[in-house]
Amino acid sequence: MRSALLLNASYEPLRVISWQRAITLFFMGKVEVVEEYDHDIRSVSLVIKAPAVVRLLSYVQRHKQKPSLSRANIFARDNFECQYCGDTLNAASATVDHVLPRSRGGQTTWENIVTCCSACNRDKGQKTPKEAKMPLRKVPIQPDWLPVLQFKLNGQIPNSWHTFLFTE
Repeated sequence: MRSALLLNASYEPLRVISWQRAITLFFMGKVEVVEEYDHDIRSVSLVIKAPAVVRLLSYVQRHKQKPSLSRANIFARDNFECQYCGDTLNAASATVDHVLPRSRGGQTTWENIVTCCSACNRDKGQKTPKEAKMPLRKVPIQPDWLPVLQFKLNGQIPNSWHTFLFTE
């Protein structure tokens, strides 16, 4: 079964929730259903469409929070592109590389980790990009936010969500 996109009262996307949670919030009077899937959800006495997008009826103040350092967030920051050769990767073929290798004092930080293909990771080895003659395509930084919704769904976003997400 599909997930539902939870929007703030201002139509700002907050997170992805299960369709069961979306229905619970609806019956508690906390959300309105904005978009529905074609699939029916049946109970003994009720038949409703599965919610695709729900909006909170009262505004929730969001705290400015930096994304956590994880493989998925590194891949999202780098747009699933090898930062050495530029190849587009998928989750199965992407690896992470320490720009300054850990064996040479490199830390596991946003500024020292990049998305990399296996071939470039192997070629670079325990060298710096300069020593390996493999310049970075862009300087790694800690982002303020990431489009993590795409990665919870393995990149497949339901059509009904596109209006509410900032996708390219």
